[in-house]
Amino acid sequence: MKFSQELRQAVEVSWNASFEHPFVQGIADGTLPLANFRHYLLNDAYYLSQFARVQALGAAKATDLSDSNRMAAHVQGTYNAELSLHENFAKRLGISEAEKAAFEPSPTAYAYTSHMLRVANAGHLGDIVAVILPCYWLYYEIGERLQGVASSEPIYQEWIDAYGGEWFRELVQEQIDRLDSIAEEVTAADRERMKRHFVISSHYEYKFWDMAYTLEAWPNYN
Repeated sequence: MKFSQELRQAVEVSWNASFEHPFVQGIADGTLPLANFRHYLLNDAYYLSQFARVQALGAAKATDLSDSNRMAAHVQGTYNAELSLHENFAKRLGISEAEKAAFEPSPTAYAYTSHMLRVANAGHLGDIVAVILPCYWLYYEIGERLQGVASSEPIYQEWIDAYGGEWFRELVQEQIDRLDSIAEEVTAADRERMKRHFVISSHYEYKFWDMAYTLEAWPNYN
C-alpha cells in the first residue's frame, strides 16, 4: 500500500463528515445563505495567504531543484487561480478592500493556519506536503462528487466547477506523488509524524466548514 493510500484510509470518517456537512450540501443544492459563504470567503482568503507561505517554505526546504521549482509554481497557482476566483466572488458579494484589510480571521482559520506554519517551520518537505495535502485532496474529492450537480446559486456552481476541474486534479495528483516519493526515503518515525500532520489538517478541514456554517467569531466579552 502506498503511503498516500494509508493516509486516505486514516481520514475516511472525517472526510465523509466533510462530504455530508450542511455547508457543503448547501453549496450543492444552492440553499446555503450567501452570508455564510461570505464568512467562508473572507476566512479562506486569509487561509490561502498563509497556505501560500507554507508552500513557499516547501520550496525553500526542498533538497531537489525540481521540487523547489514545482513548490514555487504552486505558490503562484494559489495566487493566480484560487485568489483570483476569490476576487471575483468578493466583488459579487460586495466585499470591499477596506473590509478585507480590517478582517480578523475566525478562531478556526487562525488555529488551522498556525498548525500549518508550525509544521512548516519545524519540519522538512515531507512534513509540509503532508500538512497541506488535505486541502488539495479533499477539495478535489468534493468537486468531483459534485460534478453534474446544478446548484441554484451561480457563485456556488462556479466554486464546484473550479475544484472539480482537470487542472486541479493534476495539482492534487502531483502532491500525492511527491508525498509518496518522500515517504519511501524517510524513517518510520518521519512517516508517523507526517501521518499525524495529515490527520490533524483533515480535522481542521471539517472545522472550517463548521466555522462558516455557524458564522464562528471570537468571544465578545462586553
